[in-house]
Amino acid sequence: MDYQDKEFESKIFKDLDLSNQSFSNSTFSDSVFERCNLSNVKLDNSRFQNVKFKECKILGLNFSKCGRFMMSFSFEKCRISNSLFSDLKIEDTIFCDCQITDCDFVNACLARSNFEGSDLNGSIFDHTDLCFVSFRNAKNYRINPSQN
Repeated sequence: MDYQDKEFESKIFKDLDLSNQSFSNSTFSDSVFERCNLSNVKLDNSRFQNVKFKECKILGLNFSKCGRFMMSFSFEKCRISNSLFSDLKIEDTIFCDCQITDCDFVNACLARSNFEGSDLNGSIFDHTDLCFVSFRNAKNYRINPSQN
């Protein structure tokens, strides 16, 4: 299936290997990705509105290249690694019970987001808005309070 230049609304993507696909110029709204491999997916100008990722493998994605209008997504029990969330305004985002390894949140606005139960080993928070963010039961995160 081709995922580029398409619109997906209220779609469930389940148990799919989407690695190396292009989501460029596509819109995903009110959709769910469950147990999918999203390694190295190209996200140029893609849009995510109210999208849930559950138990997915997310490797090498550059969310900073997405269209930013009404961007909203959540992650539950995902393995997210080597991905970029820098310069994004993604307030109220859920990252619960995830393994978030070597990800970049530089200059992101994450106010009121939730990282509960997540392992943030090697992830970078620099000049990041972390107002009212929950790190309850999270581990391996390093945050310099004078730079965030």
